[in-house]
Amino acid sequence: MRKNSIKNTRVNSEVQRELSEIISRELKDPRIHPMTTVVAVEVTPDLKLCKAYISVLGDEEAGKDTIKGLKNAVGFIRTQLARRINLRNTPEITFILDQSIEYGVNMTRLIDEVTAGMSGGGNEEDNGF
Repeated sequence: MRKNSIKNTRVNSEVQRELSEIISRELKDPRIHPMTTVVAVEVTPDLKLCKAYISVLGDEEAGKDTIKGLKNAVGFIRTQLARRINLRNTPEITFILDQSIEYGVNMTRLIDEVTAGMSGGGNEEDNGF
């Protein structure tokens, strides 16, 4: 099976949806930040392994605590996933902190600062010609 076959794409999106549901509604660990998002999920074609990319809205410490809480609850999460999704194998889940959203927000802020600086002093026209 190819890596990005239709079946694998469907499995990825279903696992992502169910993981989001489990993390937001089922887990009661205080280390897990309430603004935790499952950004992407990659399940191997043999359904043995799963990489879940997690984004946390907050500081770096909140992200690290959330990943620790998720790694601690991985058995419960995997059990819930097996009950919700009918797959031949329930994949072993690895949680990875994804900081791309935070990086994008930071870059947008920097671009806005640069464009604000350019519009303040660079729009004077020279009428001498």
